[in-house]
Formats: sequence, structure tokens, C-alpha cells
Amino acid sequence: MELAHSLLLNEEAYNQLGEFQKAEFIFEWLQFLEKLLPVTNRADIRENQKKLVEQLTSLLNNAPGPPTRRLVAKNLAVLYSTGDAFSVYQTIDKCNELIRSKDDSPSYLPTKLAAVVCLGYLYKKLGRILGNSFTDTVGNVLKAMKNAESQGRYEIMLSLQNILNGLGAAAIPCHRDIYKAARSCLTDRSMAVRCAAAKCLLELQNEAVFMWSTDLDSVVTLCFKSFEGSNYDVRLAVSKLLGTVLARAVTSKQTTASTRQNFRRISLEEAMELLGTGFLRGSCGFLRASGDMLKGTSSVTRDVRVGVAQAYVVFVSTLGGQWLERNFSAFLSHILDLVSQFHPKAIQTQMDAICCRRCISFILRATVGGLLGEKAQIAAAKEICQAIWKLKKVVDAAMSDSNLETRINTTDVTASQHVLVCTLQELGSLVHGLGTTAAPLLQDSSTGILEAVISVILHPSISVRLTAAWCLRCIAVALPSYVSLLLDRCIERLSVLKSSPEAVTGYSFAVAALLGAVKHCPLGIPHGKGKVVMTVAEDLLCSASQNSRISLQRTQAGWLLIAALMTLGPAVVQHHLPRMLLLWKCIFPSSPKDLETEKTRGDSFTWQVTLEGRAGALCAIKSFVSHCAGLLTDEVVQRLLPPLPSAVDLLTQLSSIYKLYGNSLKTPSTVYRHKLYELLAVLPPKTYEGSFSAVLKELVADLTVPDSQIDASTFLLPPLCHENDLLLLGPLLQETDHRFIEEQLLLGNGIAGGSLEYDPYSLYEKVAKGDSVPKPLPPMLSVISAATRLFGVMFSHVAESQRLQVLEQLLDSIKQTKGSRQQIVQLNVVSAFSTSLKHLASCKGTLGPEEVRRSALTLVMGALESNNPLLRCAAAECLARLAQVVSDSAFTAGLAQVSFDKLKSARDVVSRTGHSLALGCLYRYLGGIGSTQHLNACIGILYTLSQDSTSPDVQAWALHSLSLIVDLAGPLFHVHVEPTLSLVLMLLLTVPPAYVEVHQSLGRCLNALITTLGPELQGSSTTVSALRTSCLLGCAVMQDNPDCLVQAQAISCLQQLHMFAPRHVNLSSLVSCLCVNLCSSYLLLRRAVVACLRQLVQREAAEVSEYAIALVKESREDFTPDVNIREIGLEGALLGLLDKELDQRLCQDIRETLSHMLTSMAVEKLSFWLKLCKDVLAASAEFNTVASVDTTQEEETAKADDASVLTSASDERSHPFSNPRWSTRVFAAECVCKIISQCENADSAHFDITLAQERKQRDSRDDFLVLHLADLIRMAFMAATDHSDQLRLSGLQTLLIVVRKFAAVPEPEFPGHVILEQYQANVGAALRPAFAPETPPDVTAKACQVCSAWIASGVVSDLNDLRRVHQLLVSSLVKAQAGKEAQSQQYNESTSTMEILAVLKAWAEVYIVAVEKQKNRSDAHNHSLKTANSTEESYGDIASSGSGLLDLVQADLGTLSKLWLAALQDFALLTLPSEYASQLPAEGGTFYTAETIENARPHYYNSWALILYAAALWLTSTGFVVVDPDEGVTNLSRPVTPTTMCQDSSSRPLVKSPEDVNTDRFHLILGISVEFLCSPRSDAAMENIIACLHALQALFDVPWPRSKIGADQELGVELLNVLHRLILTRESPDIQLAALEVVRLILFAAQEHVKEKRRSAEVDDGAAEKETLPEFGEGKDTGGLVPGKSLVFATLELCVCILVRQLPQLNPKLTYSPAVQSGKRLLLSEDGSRLVSAALVILSDVPAICSPEGSVSVLPTILYLIIGVLKETAVKLRDGQVPLTVAASLQALKGLLSSPMARAEKSRAAWTDLLRSALVTVLDCWDQADGLLQELDEVSLLTAVTVFIMSTSPEVTTIQCLQKRCIEKFKLTLDSKDPVVQHKCYQLLHSIFQHPNKTVSYPYIHSLASSIVGKLQETEKVKPENAAELQVIQEGIKVVIALTATAEEEHRAHLVACLLPILISFLLDENALVSATNSAKNLHEFALQNLMQIGPQYSSVFKKLIASSPTMKARLESAVKGNQESIKVKTAKHTKNPGKSSSIQLKTNFL
Repeated sequence: MELAHSLLLNEEAYNQLGEFQKAEFIFEWLQFLEKLLPVTNRADIRENQKKLVEQLTSLLNNAPGPPTRRLVAKNLAVLYSTGDAFSVYQTIDKCNELIRSKDDSPSYLPTKLAAVVCLGYLYKKLGRILGNSFTDTVGNVLKAMKNAESQGRYEIMLSLQNILNGLGAAAIPCHRDIYKAARSCLTDRSMAVRCAAAKCLLELQNEAVFMWSTDLDSVVTLCFKSFEGSNYDVRLAVSKLLGTVLARAVTSKQTTASTRQNFRRISLEEAMELLGTGFLRGSCGFLRASGDMLKGTSSVTRDVRVGVAQAYVVFVSTLGGQWLERNFSAFLSHILDLVSQFHPKAIQTQMDAICCRRCISFILRATVGGLLGEKAQIAAAKEICQAIWKLKKVVDAAMSDSNLETRINTTDVTASQHVLVCTLQELGSLVHGLGTTAAPLLQDSSTGILEAVISVILHPSISVRLTAAWCLRCIAVALPSYVSLLLDRCIERLSVLKSSPEAVTGYSFAVAALLGAVKHCPLGIPHGKGKVVMTVAEDLLCSASQNSRISLQRTQAGWLLIAALMTLGPAVVQHHLPRMLLLWKCIFPSSPKDLETEKTRGDSFTWQVTLEGRAGALCAIKSFVSHCAGLLTDEVVQRLLPPLPSAVDLLTQLSSIYKLYGNSLKTPSTVYRHKLYELLAVLPPKTYEGSFSAVLKELVADLTVPDSQIDASTFLLPPLCHENDLLLLGPLLQETDHRFIEEQLLLGNGIAGGSLEYDPYSLYEKVAKGDSVPKPLPPMLSVISAATRLFGVMFSHVAESQRLQVLEQLLDSIKQTKGSRQQIVQLNVVSAFSTSLKHLASCKGTLGPEEVRRSALTLVMGALESNNPLLRCAAAECLARLAQVVSDSAFTAGLAQVSFDKLKSARDVVSRTGHSLALGCLYRYLGGIGSTQHLNACIGILYTLSQDSTSPDVQAWALHSLSLIVDLAGPLFHVHVEPTLSLVLMLLLTVPPAYVEVHQSLGRCLNALITTLGPELQGSSTTVSALRTSCLLGCAVMQDNPDCLVQAQAISCLQQLHMFAPRHVNLSSLVSCLCVNLCSSYLLLRRAVVACLRQLVQREAAEVSEYAIALVKESREDFTPDVNIREIGLEGALLGLLDKELDQRLCQDIRETLSHMLTSMAVEKLSFWLKLCKDVLAASAEFNTVASVDTTQEEETAKADDASVLTSASDERSHPFSNPRWSTRVFAAECVCKIISQCENADSAHFDITLAQERKQRDSRDDFLVLHLADLIRMAFMAATDHSDQLRLSGLQTLLIVVRKFAAVPEPEFPGHVILEQYQANVGAALRPAFAPETPPDVTAKACQVCSAWIASGVVSDLNDLRRVHQLLVSSLVKAQAGKEAQSQQYNESTSTMEILAVLKAWAEVYIVAVEKQKNRSDAHNHSLKTANSTEESYGDIASSGSGLLDLVQADLGTLSKLWLAALQDFALLTLPSEYASQLPAEGGTFYTAETIENARPHYYNSWALILYAAALWLTSTGFVVVDPDEGVTNLSRPVTPTTMCQDSSSRPLVKSPEDVNTDRFHLILGISVEFLCSPRSDAAMENIIACLHALQALFDVPWPRSKIGADQELGVELLNVLHRLILTRESPDIQLAALEVVRLILFAAQEHVKEKRRSAEVDDGAAEKETLPEFGEGKDTGGLVPGKSLVFATLELCVCILVRQLPQLNPKLTYSPAVQSGKRLLLSEDGSRLVSAALVILSDVPAICSPEGSVSVLPTILYLIIGVLKETAVKLRDGQVPLTVAASLQALKGLLSSPMARAEKSRAAWTDLLRSALVTVLDCWDQADGLLQELDEVSLLTAVTVFIMSTSPEVTTIQCLQKRCIEKFKLTLDSKDPVVQHKCYQLLHSIFQHPNKTVSYPYIHSLASSIVGKLQETEKVKPENAAELQVIQEGIKVVIALTATAEEEHRAHLVACLLPILISFLLDENALVSATNSAKNLHEFALQNLMQIGPQYSSVFKKLIASSPTMKARLESAVKGNQESIKVKTAKHTKNPGKSSSIQLKTNFL
């Protein structure tokens, strides 16, 4: 194929190819040429032009296929337009010649067509350059059309469209001729030709004025004719033509060119009248209608009606949204007029009426819902409401008049019903779409929407009453705050008017609909409403028999209410269950005898009431089973069962009752049947096993002897076919934008679409996906669908013997019927059987023996050859399911063989399509039928069928089947990939474009092939690249196909290719194709486009976005997108589409696409994205009135601020998004949050204004979020103050995120302030409306969260500024204090729980932050006292904000603490396991009611943790204070003993003593924490766990609770075990550190407890000697610790867990494993080091809570761990720092060694032994570390040895052998080359030498002193070179000086004599001092100072020495002299600047 990539056709290569490859080669070359020509320079083109033209024109004679001919034509046109145009006339003549040719043979046809296409493109491209040649051409083409077949007519129409397009106004001379030709084509029998003609006329009307002036009427009539018998595509094309022409006629201005007399401009009314005529009378024209009308025969076919409805929509869309706003009232009255009483013909039967109503609803939905913004929609709703009021007046007049004309007026009433139904439906949909944005509309009393709707609830027509109820439901879902109000109102009217039949049904409908709305309102309704409804329902049922006039209505109403009540779910229903079951039991006779007696009594009316009641009861139980599955316990099921047999008995008797009482029972009995079947289908089949045979008999009768002669296939079968197979049956079954009206055409003329009046019970059910209103089918049909469903369930449960009988009975019934009736029976039977197979397959059942299989097969095979394509499709699926259920390979192979034989012999289309699909379906459930021969046979047959060009249907079905096999046959298919691909390509290149279904199947095949090849497509071998090229070629052919669905296939194929071989797909051309189709009128194409975009942007978002913009900039003339990509990019275009699109699935895909784009590009294109979001949100700000500013507040300033915030900067320019819907705005707000989180992951400069500004100056292209802070706040503010509640929530969430992320960003211009501080007015203004009384609780709850975040963030330091937001929280607190009593009657009780808990949580957060700040402040204060360098102001600053915040909270703390503790008490009750449910308080808790306990739970789970922490902090701040009335002081320390209790407690036994209150509170907090920490759910938030641990820390921070836990050892152990488990299951270091802190405090508590006991024991015994302590502490006398009971053991376990987790080497089991031994020392992370250190601190405290014996048993473990950590982590760090863990282990060691236990007499000996062993271990570390010596930190080990020497009693370390080893180590270290080590060694020796006990220090002095002095003497020669060496010398000298001090008299002189020469040698003379290094200078000064001190101390030795050495004397004297001079200089300097020294003085004085 590479050879095809050249400017001229490579003829050599071409001639070597086979026939079919030639076609491929040519197509590839033409494709390449099309891309090449526009970019080649003119000279090259001119050079090769002659040759190229020859090659291209010669192709015309080669009978090119449709795609090839189109490309040849395009290339010729481009060639002439870029090269020379002079030879173009020859080409045109040549084409004309080819068209004139008399050759009519089929083989010559492609050449003629190619010539036609070629002319079209030449004229389109070259247009007027071609001068007058066009008249001949057009004449010639039109002449050719006279005897052309359909393909010819199709191509000629499209070609004429192109000619007109190119010539524009120049073509006027031919307009009439073309018009005449197109007219005839518009009613052609071929649908493709009709579509082409419509496109041609659409092009023509641009210039042909007569079409929308003089000939307008005939154009309109012609379009109506064209609608007759049309398909979906034709209706789409023709309605576009009709709508556009009429719109043109209405808007055209009278131009000067056409001022001829015959021009007439028509008014809007006339235009709509024309459309209305078509709608009402169809295509029979304006005049001839009269005759038919008189005969009463004319009826408008549905397709005309549907077509006209679409034309209305096009008409309005073309005129645009603003036009509609201006002319809405005229438009509305016209549309409603179509179904009013003035046109009785349109609504003479119920079916016609339903059909018309649907069309009207569709027109209104598509225009009002699709074109108008929210503002205009509100105005439209007002108009619609006016219309309702007008109609209401008409009805009222008719009802009140009792004069003679009443009869006439009732027809008015019945006629007005349809108008009302349409208006109410649209009003409902409008409000539903507006959501809470519609609040102002409903509050507007002048419109009175609710009054209007409620007033028509009493309309005499039932359909109006139902629609009014539905409208109320829509209003309730949109505005949840109205549900309760409306319910109350309707229930109240129902009670008052219960004697009026209309009122009873109307209001019960309304109540049922409102109850159905509750599940869509998350805030619910008050629990008590259920009780009210139940009472009303019971009342209606009980009073039904009192008045026969309304007994029917009351019965129906009662059961309807009960059924609707069930949708409220188990929580509500369980309270009413007994009453309902009682009613259920009473409605059916209790025995068969009673039923017999019933039959003999009564008349048709009583039976009607009875049946209605029982059907209602069945419905109620079905509703109960579906919505309250949780209540279906065995006991309840037992109570449900008794009436069932009786219900089934009645079912069997129905026919006899029906015969007795005549026709009036027909509908009630059908309804009863339907409801019973529906109930049985949802009950478990076990429950009615006894009635199986009776029910089956009835089912079989229903299926085989249907009452109706209606073909119900279109709603029975689609669910049973596979969705992919339905694609075969044309666009009607697929989802389109017009599905709502197109559905009716599916149903055939016998059936109306569904409508509410057929089943009132659908009012409360969930609407089917994609419907705006429920559409239950008529009872006749719904019975059949219910019967097929129930049959499916029962058939899979009956015995196998019975199955055979049933199947034979069904087969017989099919045989016995004839004609159309037979088809109906067959259809019912197949759908029932298919359903049963579905059930069998899902429950893995079997079908039964051979006979059953045979009958089943006969049944299915019959249907496989039915004339109804839908039935064939279902039968093929059924056959495959049959094979799946039987699952026997021989049986399956047999099935396939039957189909093979049939396909070989049969010639009729029906059996060939059916059996070919069956072959494909078989693969679907069997995953390939295993054998290759079978596969080969299948493919062979399907290949043959797919080339049968005589029947496109057979081709389409065979190819579809082939695509299934490709998809499902798996690896077996690989050998067939190449031939299949060639076949697909060949067909794509040859099948005429008019056969759309074949092309669609080809697309599916290609898609399947690409999937099969998968990642192999990336390969580079020749075969793979050939396959890849073929796939790309196929996609290109499909992209050029005029049919939108084929283009959608092409896009999804390219999407697959891009997934597997991204490098080989040309992204720019794919993106341009996607952009062009983004706004296609075909839903499936738009879906394909967005799905493809979604995939592309996951990998290459930036490229996709750039290509889209590049495409617009090139702006080819054929691309004018509906969206403005140039300005707002593809992202903006998608946002715009999201706003207009109504299809949910598509919207979801758009959202995902945008999210992916945002994730990958938001940071780079920050301004762009923020502007997009801002534009969308700003549109809402304009529509909004200013958020109400609360004027009652005393601060006027706040008001002024708020107002200015709201009005600032509303930009006047036009928005790219006009009035976006609230859902789009919510999405934009969510996007803002995502942008912030993306920036957070990207770069710290986004949150640092100084850095951002610097980098922005460096590179202006850089962009940072912090620079857009004003916009972020503004967007959050606009969203938070909107009318839409969802948007308010999103806005508050955005605000919350902004506050949290930017709170700490400092303001560079005002140090000490933060950047957010300037926005406090905005934040206040955004929050205030959320606390208004009418705000929904969820918004207030969110706002509380923002308030607390704002206050806690510390942004505002000035308390007065904070007070505004604080005030809001205070106002909410008042609400919270009222608790349950203050509940609103609008929402469920649990919402007030939500709100109160949100308030308490917010306060908790503020309080926690305030306490933390104060703590930090006091720490800082103490710190500043220590470091003494904090200036006064900064301290004052810290003070103000921290304590200030606490002051703010302090005022309300009393109230808050009570509420917090109450909430915690509630939470504790709610967390009890279910078996304690009986112990819960009957009236509920403080903040929740008993009934709404389940709904309240999540709110408690959401907020308990912070409340717990706050409560703990409060309790600790009061220190669990107990006031002693005598002393009037507060005792904080020491547990309360009975003597300090309140004295008068005995007189008031009911009042709990403070001690008990405290104990309760202590246990409450501890209990909640332990319960939660025991088993935190895996999804428990980190912050909850941490808050819980912090609460425990706070609790044990004060003595009283510590005394509790210290005294109760079991409690302590349990807590430790819980914490141990937490540490095991949670990896987070924060959690583990917090847990360790709690452990430390528990241990501390135990220590205090032991100390206290020992102290009191001492006091009591009066024992003088401390040594004879009684045994307190663990381990008593034996030293044994009991696991599970011992606190020490639990502590050790926990510490070991932490240590071994961080340092696995400590585990003795691991120590000897090779993995650990070979390992080098690991450096711990910072977190790891902190954890290990914390654990060591705890370990060293353990012995303190043991008895002496106990301490002996734990000591080895503790020592092992401490020394282990030291050993493992003592590694040298570069900068000589000590690792944190080493410092901690040394500290722990010191703590441990100085423990009193080491000296206690009982444990002394054991300790001494153990400590010696430990010391040996430390000393052994040197020897073990031979290999690792280089990194071992000997300093740390030496320090450890020193700790042993210094901290233990002398007997430990003074043993000869140990001492010797220690001294060796010191010697070794002294010789170290590392100055740092030497320095440290000197320091340690310094401390040892000064040990008070001489037995310890002397051996060291004797062994080491001489070598120290020796080392110092060496340094005389080698002077120090750096600071480190200097320090070593200084330290050495200090050691010698110290030695001198401790030495005995006689040795002292000797030491001084050694020391002085060394010191003097360090002195420098004046000259040397100037040039000396820093180190030498410092050493000089140091030596001089020491000499000055030593000289006077040991004067005699000093004098003697100086005298003996004159050189020394000289050195010393010069040094002293130099020193004095320098002091003089310095003091002179000081006096110049006295200020400095004084300030320094001040600071040092602090110490």
C-alpha cells in the first residue's frame, strides 16, 4: 500500500494486482491524493496536471464503487481549483457524455453514477467560474433522471444539491426545473431518495424565493405527503426542510430584488396554521379534505403527525431561543389548540388523543426544555399556568351551569381535558428541570402555580386528575421543602371532601404521587405523615360501603394510598404493618365456600367494587414486597400467605363471573389478573406452590386466547432480544432524540402508547429510564406482559413432566389459529418461553428430558421463520438460550446443522435472515462451539449470504451474525481474519450507500475484527501492517458514508484502533471528524463522538484540545459548528453541549471527558479553565437577585460590605454560555474544586504568593492559582448564594476548600497578615443566607462546616471581625438547644439531627483549635522565657488570637458541653449491637427520635469524633473539678475520697454526686473510644481515629482520670490491647505516635498509683527505712506476670510490636536468618525514628510499676530492646549528629540504670548481674562489628559504656575483667583519627574522672591520664588546622585541668608541671599572631586564659617552672602584653556604641 502514496498513480504496481486489490489500491491512492493536493505547490500540480486528469477520468470508466467515485470527484475538483482550470470543460463534457449514454446495462451503471457525482463536486468547488455551462449540465442530468432507477435518482439529487451549493444565486434559471424534479423525488418509494431530495430542496430554498413565498403552500403539502409511509431518516430530513422553509417565510424581509407582486410575507399565525393543518388533517390538503370529512373516513396517519411534530421543533429551533421567548404565548396557544375541542377529529378516540398529546408534549419539551434558559423557562411556566387558569374557568362554568346546554358543555369539558393534560405535564417537567431554582416561581402569589394545579385535581376527567397529581410529584421532587406542605394540604382536602367522587380520586392520586416523590428527596418528610396517611386510607376503606355512589372511588383510593405508603421504606412501614396485614386478610374470602356464596350474591356494580378493591390490595402487597424487602421475615410471609389461594381461586372464576355480569366487568377483571400476576412474580415461588397448576392454566389461556388482536411485539420482545441484535431492526428501536414520539410508530396503529390513565398505580413507582412521565400500557397489553413474566418464573419451578404438557398445549394453540391471530399467539408464546429460559439459565436449572427439548425446539424453529423481523430476532436469541440451558454439545451441533441445511436450501429472505442470525447467537452463550470444522462451515455460509446483493436484508443479517462470531469465537477465528477483512472492505467499497443497514452491519464486523486483532495491530510485520491499512481504509470509507449511524460506527472503530495502535491513527483528522459531529442531530452519533473523545483525552488531552482549535482556525467552509470552539476551545464546547443535552448517559460521558481533560491540563491552562468555570457560574449571578442580607443585624458595616460584595464587577459583555442550567453550574463548581486539588499536587508556588509573583515576573506565561484567589472566592460566593440548593452546597464546598488550602498563605505586603483576610466580607456574605430560617438543613449543615473552618483557620485575628461569622454559629446553637422539640414540620426528623450535629461539630472544631492555640501560646511563652529572645510585640500578637478565640467560645461553653455530652450519649446508644435494641429509650435520644433511628445514624457517625475530642478537652480543662463546699476551693489533684464528697448528699439521694457524674462522663468517653478503636471500620476516616486518640490523651492529661485508670488495672490492660491492635492494623505514623502517647500516659497513671500506694503505706507503717517497702507493683513476691491481666506485659507487647516493625533485626527469631545478618544497617525514616524513640521512652518507665521481683523478670527484655536499638541504629552520620533513636536509647538506658529498683535490697543482686551482662553486650558490639566497623558509631557505644559507669552502683562496673575491657575501649577511641570522636571521648572521660566514688574513677585515671598528657604534648609540634582539631585540644586540656583538681596533693605539682609547658607552647608572639590561622589564634587565646587562671592557683609550681625556662618566660610575657593592648582597643570600640551592649545585657540577664 505504500506504493499508492504518490502524486501520480503508480501504474506498474497497480497492474500487478488482482481485481479486488486494485479497488483497494485505487482507494488508498485517492485518499492520499486528497490530503496531498491542498499542500502541494502549484507549479508541481501544473506540471503533472494533464497526466493526473487523465488518470482520474479514466477511473470514471472503471465502474468505481460509491466511496471511490466520491473521492475521484473530490480530487478532480480540488485539482482544478488549485491547478489550471482551462481543461475543466473537457471533463464536464466527458461526464455529460457518459450520462447521455444509451447503455442501460447494470455493469455500466456505476460509470454513469460516477459521472453524476463528479459533476456535483466540480460545480460545488468551482461554482461560478464555470459560467453558463451549468444550464446544459442541469438539463442533461434532469433528463437522465426521468428513467433512472433509485440509485440514480439518489445520486442525481445529491449532485444537484452540490451544484446549487456551488453556484448560489447564479443558478436561478434552473431553479424551477430542479424544484419540479425534487418534488417528485420527495415522495419516491425509496426512502434514501426522499432524504436526498429533502437535502436538495433545503439547498434550493437558500436562493429560490418562491419556495417560501408563492409556492409555500404546495411545498408544505408536499412535505406532508412525504411523511406518509416514511422512515425515521426521512422524517428527520423532511421536517428539517419544512421547519426551515417556514421559519424563512416568517422572518424574511421583503428584499428589493423580489418586489414583484406575487411575493407575500406570511405571518407567524399563518405559518403555524399551515403546520397545524398537516397535524390535524394530514396530507389530504386544504380543499379535498371536506368530502372525506363529511364521510368521516379521513384519519391522519401517525407518521405524518410525528413528522409534523418534529417540523414544529425545527421551525422553533431555527428561529431560536430569543424568538421563542418573545412569541411564547402565541406559540403555546397554537400548540394547545391542536388538542382542544375545536378539532374534535384529532381526539375522537382515546388512541388518537394519546397520540396527539404525546406529540404536543414532545413539541413543548423540545422547545421550552431545550431552547430556553432558566429565566425564560420561569416566564414560560407562568404562561402555562395562565393557560391552566383559563381552562379551569371554562370547566367551572360548564360544571356549575345546570341549564339546557349542559350536554354541549360537557363535551367542552372532555375536550379541554387533553389540553390540560399537556399543560400540566409540561409544567411538571419544567419545574422538575428547574429544581430548587424554581423557588421564586412558586413563591410568586400572583401566578399561583400550586393553586392552579391543585384546583384542577377536581376536574371531571380522570386523566387530568392523574396528570395534576403527577405534576405535583414533579414539583415536590424539584422543591423538597414543599412535600410536607402539599401532603398536608391534599390530605386535609381529602378528609373534608370525602363525599365527592372526584375529590376522593383526585386527592388520593395527589397523595400517592407525593409519597412516591419522597424517595427522591433526601431530606424526607416527618415520620408522623405515614401514620396520617394510613389512618385516612383505613377510614376510606371502612367507609366505602356506606355510600354506594362513591364506594368504588373510596376503595380504589384507600388501597392506592396504602400501596404508595409502602414506598417510604421499612422504617415507616414497620409501624403500620399489622394494620395493613389485617386489611389484606379481610379483603379476600377466607374459604372457597365463601367465594361460592359471593358469586351467587351481588350485581355487576358490587363485583366491580370488589374486583377493584382486591386488585388494589394485590398492588399494595406487591409494593410492600418490592420496597420493604427488609421486613419480609418468615413470620410476615406466613401472614401474607393465607389470602393467596383465595386470590387464585377468584382468578380461575373470573371468566364465569364475567359471563354472568356482562361487559362492564371486562376492565376490572383484566386489571385484577394483571395485578395478581405481578404480585406472584415478585413473591418467592415456594410460597404459592399449591396453586401452580391453576395459575399456569390461566397463564396459558391468557397467552393463547388473547382478548386483543393487537401485535404486542414491540414491547414484549425487545427486552428478550440482545441489545446488539436490535440494531438490525432499524433506528426505531434504537435510542434517538425523538424516542418519545417515534415509539408510537413502533406500536402499530392498533395500539396507543402508554398513558397514565391506564394504571393509576404507576403514580408512585419509579419512572422507567429516559421517560419524563410514566407510560403504563392499556390493561389488555399489560396483562400479556405480566403473564409472560410470571410464566418465566413459574415454568422454571414446575416439575419436568408438567413442562411437557404445557409446551404441547402451547404448540397446539399455535397450530389451531390462523393468519394474523396465529402470529400474535406465537409471539406471546415465544416471549413467555424465552423468559422462562432466561430464568432457567440464571438459576442454573435444566430443561428436562428429550421430549421437552423437542417440543421447545419446534416452538422456537417456528418463530425463527416468522414474517415479523422482531420475532425472528427474539427467536434466534431464544434458540441460543435453549442451547445454553440444555448445555449438551451434541444438541447444540444439531441446532447448528438444522440452520446449515435450511440456509443451503432456502431461498426466501425470511428463513435466510432468521437462521443466519441463529448461527451467530449460538456462539454468544457457548463461547465458541469448539470445533474448527463447525466454525469453517458457519463462516463459509455467512460469506456467501453476505454477498447476496439481491437482498440487502439477508446481507445485513448475515454480516451481523458474522460480527458476532468474530467477536465470540476467540482464538479459533485468527485464521479467518484476513479473508473476512477483505470481504468487509470489498463490500464497503461496492454496496450502494442507500443500503444503510448493510453498511451498519459491515461497521460492526470491522469493529469486531479490530477487537480480535487487538494489540497485535501495533506490530511492524508486513502482514500486520497490511491488516492495519485495511482497517484504516475501512474506517475511511465509513467516515465518508452519508448515514450518521455508519459514521458513528466508523468513529467507534477508530476509537478501538486508537486504543490498540495509537501511533497509526491520524489524531488530527480524527479530532476534526469528532468536532464536526459534536452537535449532530443523531443521538447515537453524538454518543459515539463523546465516547471516543473520552478515550482520547485520557492519554492525549493537550493534543486533542490543540487540534480542535487548529481545525477552527483553518475553518473549512463545510464546517460551521453550532458551538464556538474558537473562543472557548473544545472544553468550552463540551460544557455548552452538556448544558443543552438531555440524554443522561451522554451527559455522564461529557462530564467524564471534561474531568479527564481537567486532570491533565488544568495546571498548564489554569486561567483558561478558571475563566470557563467563571463564565458558567457568572451567568447564574446575573439571573439571581441579590442574596437577602439580614437587616436585623446590628452591624451596619457588615451590611454595607455584603452589599458591595454582591454588586461588584458584574461584567456587561455577552457570555459564551447563555443562562446555563443549574446542573451545569454545579458541575462547574465541582470543576473548580478539582482544579484546586490538581494544583495542590503540582507545585507549591500555587499556594505561595511571593514565589508565584517572582516566577510570574521571570516568565509571564507561568500561571499560579494563588494569583486567581479573588476569582475563586467570587465563584464560590456566586454559587453559595444561588437559588439552587445543589449549587449552594457545591459553592459552600468550594469555599471550604479555598479556606482550608489558602488559610496559611501570608500576605507579603502586610507582614503578620494572611492573604485571605481581605475577603472576610465575601465569606461572611456567602455564609449568611445559609442560616436563614427557610434554608434547607443540609445547606445549613454545610455552612456550619465552613464557619468552623473559617474561624479555626486563624485568618482573621481581630475578634470584632470574627464576630460576624461567630454570630451565625451562635444563632444555630440556639436551635440546637431546643433539641428535638424545635423540629420543622417540613422534613424528616433526622434532618434536624443532621443540622444540630453539624452545629455541635463546628463548635467542637473551633474549641479544639482555640485550646490548641492557647497551648501553643503558653508553650511559646515558656519557650520565650527560656530562650529569652522574644520581643514583646510578637508575644503579645500570639496571645491575642489564641486566647481571644477561647474567649469567644468560653461564653457558650456551658451550653456546649452539655450538648456535646448529650450527643455522645446518643451516639453511645446508637452504637449498641442490635440485640440490645430493646434497651434503647422508647422516646429516642436527645437529638433523634426512636422512629428515625436508622436515618440519624449516619449523621452521628459523621460528627462524633470531633465532639468526643472537644468534650474530653472541656472535661480536662475543668480537671473533672469537684467543689468542696467547706473549703470553697477546687481540688484538682488526688482522687476524691468519701470524706471530701458533698456533705448533703445523704439528704438528696436522687442527685448524683459529682464523683458519680464524673465517673459516668469518664466512662462515656472511654467507652466510645474503646468501642470505636476496637474495630474501626476499614473505611473509618483517619481523622476520626486521630481525634479519638487525642481525646484519650486529653483525658489522661489530668490527675483524676489517671487515678481512675491507674487504680483499675483491667481497664488499663484492655486499653493497651485495643491500642496494640490499632497499631497492627493502621500503618499511618500519626496514628501510631498518638497511640504511643496514650500508652505513655496510661503507664504514667500506673506509676502514680504505685507511688501513691507506697507513700500511704509508708505513712501508715511509719517505717523509717525506705528500703523496707511493702511489695507494691506488678510481679508481687514471685515476679510472675500473667499475660492478659498484666499491664506490664501488655506494654511490653505493644513496644515490641513497634520496635520489631521498624527494626526487624531485633526479633531474635529473625536475627540468625541470612536475610537479616547480611543486611547493612538501615537508616530509619523520620517517622520511624520518632516511633522507636517514643517506644523506648515507655520501656524505660516500665520497671517503676513493678515490684522488685517483677522488675527483675522484665529487666532482661527491656535491656535487650534498648541495647538492640542502640546497636542497630548507632551509625555515623556525615555531620556528626546523633540519630534520634540513639539519643533516645541512651536516655532510656540512663533512666533505667538509675531506677530505684537497682538499689532495692530484694532485687539488687539480680539487677547487678543483669546489668553486668548488658554491659558485656555493649562491649561485644565492637567485636561483632568488624565487617561494619567503618560505619559503626563508636561514640554512641562509648557513651553507653559511660552511662553504665556513671549511673549504676559501683559494684556493677568495678569487676576487674569488665573494667579492663572498658578501659581498652577508651584507649582505642583516644587513638582515633577522627577529631569528633576524640573530642567526644575526652568529654566522656572528663565526666568519669569526676565520679565521686574513687573506686570507679581511679583505675581510669591511672590507665588513661598519661596517654592524654602524651597526646597533648604531641600537639606542640603539630598545630591544629581546623575547628574540630582545636576543640579536641581544648577538651583535652579541660580534662587535665579537672584531673589536677581531683588529684591528691603530692601528684598535683607533677601534673601542673606537665600542663604548663603545653599551654605556653600554644602562645604566639605579636608578629605571629597577625599572620596566624583562626584556629591558632583561638588556641592562643584559650591557652592564655587558662594560664591566667592556673598561674595564681598553683603559684609556686608556676614560678619554679617559668624561672627554669627563659624561652617560656619570654613567650608568656609578650602574650600577656599583646592581650592587654587588644583589650584597650576593644573597650574604645564599645564606648562608641553603648546602645548595643545594653540591649545584649538585657537579654542575657534573663538567664
